[in-house]
Amino acid sequence: MYDLIKIKKQLEKALDHKRYEHTLGVAYTSAALAMRYEEDILKAQVAGLLHDCAKCMDNEKKVAICQKHHIKISEAEERNHFLLHAKVGAYVAEKKYHVKDEDILNAVTYHTTGRPGMSLLEKIVYVADYIEPGRDHAKNLPEIRKLAFQDLDQALVKILNDILVHLKEINKEIDPMTQLSYEYYKELMSYED
Repeated sequence: MYDLIKIKKQLEKALDHKRYEHTLGVAYTSAALAMRYEEDILKAQVAGLLHDCAKCMDNEKKVAICQKHHIKISEAEERNHFLLHAKVGAYVAEKKYHVKDEDILNAVTYHTTGRPGMSLLEKIVYVADYIEPGRDHAKNLPEIRKLAFQDLDQALVKILNDILVHLKEINKEIDPMTQLSYEYYKELMSYED
């Protein structure tokens, strides 16, 4: 199936030290959330490990991979090439790490923006990326960490809301998919700001 030791060794070479440590934290947290919500633990670990597999790739290389393999680049991604690491990461996960499971590939693809109608695995990786033990700068982190193990959907909405608020505060462009995801889950959960 998946050889976690081999994947970790390859990632340790492909990522800088800080990104590799973050990746291990996301895999660990994804596994913990998978246990809590009865998702496949191995799939959660693989998705957690591979979510940032293209993060340390330079932007020109990410763009070149998208162009060569007909991976659509949105307007927001065209202006912010660093956002491409998720889509390119899914491509790398499939080609280099031989992942064929669509749920894992989607978890990698949407771990930065979310999307309406996410699978349980996608939600787990999205939340794990935000709350992993090495994170310390996000707003409401202690509250969200606790909430993640009580109600994953409420944690997801809270994260999406906090990200949108933060991006507006620092005057950064918001990827339309993040806004769509927030609106979708806010309505689904009847979330109040």
